[in-house]
Amino acid sequence: MSIVVYEHADDEVPVGVATGDTMFIGDVGRPDLLASIGFTREELADKLYDSLHDKLMTLPDATAVWPAHGAGSACGKNLSTELTSTIGEQKQSNYALRAPDKQTFMELVTEGQPPAPGYFVYDAILNRKDRELLDEDAMPPAMTYEDMLAALDAGAMLIDGRLPEEFAQGHLRQAINVGLEGRYAEFAGSVIPSDVDIVLVMEPGMELEGKNRLARIGFDRVIGYLEEPYKVMFQHRDDVEVASRLTAKAFAERSAEVPDIQLVDVRNPGEVAGGKIGDAIEIPVGQLPDRVGELDVTKPTVVYCAGGYRSSVAASLLRQRGFVDVSDILGGYGAWTETVQSA
Repeated sequence: MSIVVYEHADDEVPVGVATGDTMFIGDVGRPDLLASIGFTREELADKLYDSLHDKLMTLPDATAVWPAHGAGSACGKNLSTELTSTIGEQKQSNYALRAPDKQTFMELVTEGQPPAPGYFVYDAILNRKDRELLDEDAMPPAMTYEDMLAALDAGAMLIDGRLPEEFAQGHLRQAINVGLEGRYAEFAGSVIPSDVDIVLVMEPGMELEGKNRLARIGFDRVIGYLEEPYKVMFQHRDDVEVASRLTAKAFAERSAEVPDIQLVDVRNPGEVAGGKIGDAIEIPVGQLPDRVGELDVTKPTVVYCAGGYRSSVAASLLRQRGFVDVSDILGGYGAWTETVQSA
């Protein structure tokens, strides 16, 4: 839905338009996100094309464009870092708006899209229901180590929101690392089932933010956070693991020494199209929970992404699923490319 804004009630020329998920700066909405709940990609692409051409693009060129998302969102593949634009600018520069017909439009906007995070359909269903307002001031309950263990035994998942570098130096066994400073909600929603309780491990003082950002995507089953996590890890060192992170050079050396390494590329298809390392198995991180069975749990495994954030998510998920020898590549594909080029 888009909302046209006028400076005064009796004006005929709009000041701007809040384009929601229909038009972004540099991109448009995705017609493939609701395909699993009764809509075909073709039907949604047809409606999206009509909304863009029969409504938004008929507005004056000077009309400001205020989109709902920007760069980093999984709602598109080419979202700009710019916060505002105009209808005229988008007509000239937005690749999707320049498509000559609906068929070409659909092919353009669906090609190379990142896989839809698993929580998208869950959220689409929630958006059709009445829900209580989120209390963003309500802290999740503090939990002792024993409380946490009881929750995990009952089926809860442990999410460590610290930086990958901090996580690698020491974390509680079973924890999945989804760094709060990255695309936290998106990737947490991609690897955590929507129907499980969640216990948080955060840098002290960040627990409320961790809870709220998950709740904003409908993941409101945070039952608590581990109190004094560093003290707990010091007192229970037998339950603490370190994570292996390899430099690109160290990965190359290990590959020469261990010929049967299982290499996993967790980037999106559009990124992989620009090149990958050897014969890496391609599984986008958001699909990894459902595709773990395609990997050999007994093999030494190395995971990489573009820069090292998603690979920490993926590697920690594999450890939680029983993989014993798992590493990820520091700096990801970018670091590996630089290493190869400088060799």
